[in-house]
Amino acid sequence: MQQQGAIQSLQARAATLIFAASFASSLLGSQALADGLGAWDWVALGLLLAIGGLAVLLLWPYYNLTFRFDPEDLLARDVDVDESPPMETIHKELVLQIKADWKGNGRIVRRLRETLQLGLILLLLEIVAWFVSIAEAGGT
Repeated sequence: MQQQGAIQSLQARAATLIFAASFASSLLGSQALADGLGAWDWVALGLLLAIGGLAVLLLWPYYNLTFRFDPEDLLARDVDVDESPPMETIHKELVLQIKADWKGNGRIVRRLRETLQLGLILLLLEIVAWFVSIAEAGGT
């Protein structure tokens, strides 16, 4: 459940990242683009597109995440058989399955966390690019 909560939190943060990037671009971009399209404007727009791409990765539905057991699989493997294994064996198998699922999910959670961190860095660079563009327009 902890990993599922982490993924939901990362997806909520991705929505905030999209809002922040679009807000910064609309607010600063309108002022920066008032004098035409310059090199820093292209940089900022490229960063905005990159942030959008990262947001898609963050919000992409990952179907290979596992948070629960398949009851039918559990019944077929351990209950609906001629000789049921002892409960200790069933518990051990379940613990090992939980550990394997935790590790498999962990790779995806880590990748999503790193993607969000990269998106935040790109957001800061986008804002800086818009400010540089505005400063250059004001200096000419």
